Amino acid sequence: MKDIFHRKISFLILFLFYGCSSIPYDTSNSCKIFDERYLWYKHTKKVKEKWGTPIYVQLAIVKAESDFNWLAKPPRKKIFKVIPFNRPSSSFGYSQAVKGTWEQYKKETGNKLATRARFKDSVDFIGWYTNKSENILKISKHDAFKQYLAYHEGWGNFKKYKKNKKVIRLAKKVEKQSNIYKKQLASCKNSLNKKKYIIF
Repeated sequence: MKDIFHRKISFLILFLFYGCSSIPYDTSNSCKIFDERYLWYKHTKKVKEKWGTPIYVQLAIVKAESDFNWLAKPPRKKIFKVIPFNRPSSSFGYSQAVKGTWEQYKKETGNKLATRARFKDSVDFIGWYTNKSENILKISKHDAFKQYLAYHEGWGNFKKYKKNKKVIRLAKKVEKQSNIYKKQLASCKNSLNKKKYIIF
């Protein structure tokens, strides 16, 4: 009986863990994302209140970095285009934060148990990062284009972005997606704010 009980508990934990961590069906639509993951709306709303970073900017950065894949990592480099080698960076999770910057975030915020595979922590990291970008580089948190440039290139390399056409294309894509999310949220925000009681 004990073995059966333990197996059932293990199955339930795995179900809840993977169920809460799976990628939303339509990551291009903010309303559909939050229909599936209502807690995510609460988390992004809290980040907006805490750091001032708009929800649509948070989502656009997550989509560009990981497309909402909690286990996302940079693809491995290949030797002779065939043999898998090291990854180009330590980026991981929803926000694709690198280890060093993640540790800085934990130290400065006191969020010692934060993990890059948790959506709540990832968007809080984005709020913290964009807030620092505003303070250091004087970039508005509503400016998805320049915020993403700073996010992708780092504060020290931000001023060199004009030489990098690839990252400019990425930032324009983030800006476009941010505007799409903004319009979508305008149509479902009232409905989302009315939802108060949820199970998960």
